[in-house]
Amino acid sequence: MSSSADQQTVDDPADSPPQPLRKLRGFRLFFLSRTISALGSAVTTVVLPVLAYQQTRSPLLVSLVAASGTLPYLLFGLVAGVVADRVDRRRLMVAADTLSALCLATIPVAAALGVLTGAQVIAVALLSSSLALFFDAGVYGFVPETVGKENLAQANGLVYGAESIVRITGTAVAGGLMVVLNPADSVVVDAVSFIASAILVRAVARKPRSGAPAARRPGFKESVNEGLRFLWGHPVLRTMTVVGTLQSFAGGAIVGQMVVYADRGLGIHGSDARIGFLYAAWSAGGIGGSLLLPRIRRRLDASRILLLALPAGSLLGLVVVFSHDWRVAVVALAVWGSAYLVVLVNTMTYSQEVTPTELQGRVNTTRRMLSSGLGVPLGALVASAVTMRFGIHAGMSTAAASVAVAAALVWSVHVRQLVREPERRV
Repeated sequence: MSSSADQQTVDDPADSPPQPLRKLRGFRLFFLSRTISALGSAVTTVVLPVLAYQQTRSPLLVSLVAASGTLPYLLFGLVAGVVADRVDRRRLMVAADTLSALCLATIPVAAALGVLTGAQVIAVALLSSSLALFFDAGVYGFVPETVGKENLAQANGLVYGAESIVRITGTAVAGGLMVVLNPADSVVVDAVSFIASAILVRAVARKPRSGAPAARRPGFKESVNEGLRFLWGHPVLRTMTVVGTLQSFAGGAIVGQMVVYADRGLGIHGSDARIGFLYAAWSAGGIGGSLLLPRIRRRLDASRILLLALPAGSLLGLVVVFSHDWRVAVVALAVWGSAYLVVLVNTMTYSQEVTPTELQGRVNTTRRMLSSGLGVPLGALVASAVTMRFGIHAGMSTAAASVAVAAALVWSVHVRQLVREPERRV
């Protein structure tokens, strides 16, 4: 999947050892902001689909809410990428967090007034996720500027590892909160977490922008085309984008049908706290993989990591599909989540490493638009359609099948390279 030049970019770190991240104040503030925000988001990850299910009883609409986290990438990804490469990234992130807090606060207010509807739950899920898209578009360039490209694998691993740990707590707490409180009231936790995140990100010192002066910047269409040309012209990123779409399809199918899977596949009904354990297991799996990824990257290049992680994910998906005991499902989801997050952080880190600073927002939001933005909602919708026609086990099996196709693609590219190598030497 990679040429020798591409592998050189991945495998050869800078000669000087990277500065410890704990000594970088900017990273400490950003790390804390992401950790706090992850706690609130973990609660709404469980609560919003439950609220949608209570209001509508529709697996399709539940999938739409669950897929809302990445659907905006498909709708606004190109716009967000251009904006992030043109404005102060820190200010963009602060504004997105603040508006997200206000958006989420409308749910408990509407519930208190007795006017909460399924349409509002869906609208809030989509709007808050759209704002999160602009935050993420800023992050792609903000993190390399803050920690340096030589620290990216470690920084991304620590952030995603911490977020996974916090999601375990948050999703488990969400299951308990739904027993004690009205589910709508739990959304307040996420609104407060967004305010805290905005304050912390604002405290990070500004970094000088290295792009061209505003007067010389190309127009919107040309800016979009620059990002597309770089992504399409880079063979590794192009392949990883296709693989990411298939991987994200699986994630959308799993998360989109989790509530229905618990209800119809495992016999966990209503506001049972075990629903939170299922979400927590999916998040928990990423802890070990994300924290070990920097060490793995020193031994294997980004492409070879995919050769191992994708087949493992496909096999684990089959275990989940055929599980009838919720305890078996929890374990299988946790291990599958580990392989899933290894692929996610590995591909994101590689993309940040090889993308020029001035293209970070456009290239990475475009990549996410084509993978997560298309893959997650499509996976959620296809899985829900299959569930309604053939049952929940068939719907969940679409996730395992998608990862299997991704694994087959990676291995086919790898085999073609092995065949071509002797021809180059002749």
